[in-house]
Amino acid sequence: MKYTDKWWSYPAEGESGKTVIVTGRDCIDDYRESGKYIYRIDVTWEYNPLPDGMPEEDDSVLMEQATDALSEAFKKDRVAVMTGIYTGDGRRDWVFYTKNLKIFSLVFNKALESLPTIPIVIDAEEDAGWTEYLHMREETFVPDED
Repeated sequence: MKYTDKWWSYPAEGESGKTVIVTGRDCIDDYRESGKYIYRIDVTWEYNPLPDGMPEEDDSVLMEQATDALSEAFKKDRVAVMTGIYTGDGRRDWVFYTKNLKIFSLVFNKALESLPTIPIVIDAEEDAGWTEYLHMREETFVPDED
């Protein structure tokens, strides 16, 4: 499976009307079409938002450190692929698709072990058709200008 790190960003509107920045991963059809990555994992961090719904500086820095650590971990161990990041309206969501929930949790925890404790909630469900990803892509995809 070819690893790619192409992303797009799109300013969407959250439920409260505030902006949510949707960052989606492009060029991951190999993962989706393999039929192996059948579980979707949503990792949610609810934070104290600034008036515009975005995180404060300290939270924002920690979110980026977590994103980088998770990206690096799953680049090495292809048990999962991060497909989307949503930030705004008082929450950050990371979306992954994985082929093994137990191994995902081991890699996930190891990736974040050097960071301070992050107040997250993790939800997993079967989504073999990648419904969430395809919906996010349909609603927010911005083609690369290259």
